[in-house]
Amino acid sequence: MVGDLPLWQYLIQPVIAGVVGYGTNYLALEMTFRPIEFFGPELFRLHNQPWGLFGWQGIIPTKAEKMASVCFDLMTTKLIDMKEIFDRLDPSKFSEVMEDPLLLMLDLIVNDVAMKYMPKVWSNLPQEVKDEVVVVMNIESDQFLMTFMEEVKAHIDDILDIKEMTVSACVREKRLVNKIFQECGDKEFIFIRQSGFYFGFLFGLIQMGVFFAYDANWVLPVFGFLVGWATNWLALKVIFRPLNPHKFGPITIHGIFLKRQKEVSATFARVNCTEILHTKAIWETILTGPLSQNFFAMLRAHSIVFTEKLVGGMKPLAVTAMGSRQFAEMKEEIAGKIAENLPGIMPHSYQYTTDALDMENTIRDRMSELSFPEFEGVLHPAFEEDELLLIFVGGVLGLVAGSLQMVMIMYQ
Repeated sequence: MVGDLPLWQYLIQPVIAGVVGYGTNYLALEMTFRPIEFFGPELFRLHNQPWGLFGWQGIIPTKAEKMASVCFDLMTTKLIDMKEIFDRLDPSKFSEVMEDPLLLMLDLIVNDVAMKYMPKVWSNLPQEVKDEVVVVMNIESDQFLMTFMEEVKAHIDDILDIKEMTVSACVREKRLVNKIFQECGDKEFIFIRQSGFYFGFLFGLIQMGVFFAYDANWVLPVFGFLVGWATNWLALKVIFRPLNPHKFGPITIHGIFLKRQKEVSATFARVNCTEILHTKAIWETILTGPLSQNFFAMLRAHSIVFTEKLVGGMKPLAVTAMGSRQFAEMKEEIAGKIAENLPGIMPHSYQYTTDALDMENTIRDRMSELSFPEFEGVLHPAFEEDELLLIFVGGVLGLVAGSLQMVMIMYQ
């Protein structure tokens, strides 16, 4: 016995404080990322806040739109310029990888439209005349794609809203924002959980000493609150502070996350380019996004020029067979079908486009060269949004644990 209590009830206090510290830090991380959608009856909830009257949504999923905007702004101001990125496309190589599917598409379109407007004439045409059309098609298709891709490169900002693409993807699939932060900060999150126990144990030693000298009922609940609050606060601080490295003799003190800049840069680039900024998503945004009308207007203009060259040699024969008005209609239909069907063969260009744009390596290399204050902006927003709320939740959970500990002592 030590005073009125057995010795073990003093000795166990640092252990309990360590468990409380671990538990509060673990729960703080869970509340940061989960649940992805609001859990509970949404009777009352402020806009863009994770908490409701009865329920909770992970902080990052709640702020997915804002956090995606922060990441996007970082990328476009510090890491990538879409005009520069798309300038890496070589129109001649693009045309080369698209040659076979394009010629097959054009052959089907010309045959279908000719059979519609002049079936007898087209069926009875000598094969050498049809072959001439194919030769012209083969020659002009390369020029068509090359000039079209040159204009795409020159006006990429007019046909691709990259911010809308990234933010919409993150709002639509909130798990993507979680994945970016979780994979970039995986080692830091392990540290947060484990440090909760170590910091909690240290505070528990102080608590044990105070309780030994002054065993008032309020000591354990108050220290429980302080342990929960302090362990969360300390864990978050040592990840990002000090911002710049400080040497003390042989020891260098630096924020844990900031030390891993090269490693985190590689992870950030990989996750973004695999999940969000991949070629398929870029082309889908160009074809269906808010600026798609600009793309199709551009494509139609080039398709009309190409069609003129393609069927120009057939004009005397076609006009004789169907009249100039129907010939003009036929050209319009061919041009329209080219513009309509070209997006369907774009997947043949995905691999070349991915290799040429080389966004993953660009983002990784430039991100690894950021200053420490700029680099901090990658992950810290995940905690800055509701840092005080997370710390306060840790304090409340610690208060509850301390109160339960006090009740067990009182009624033993």
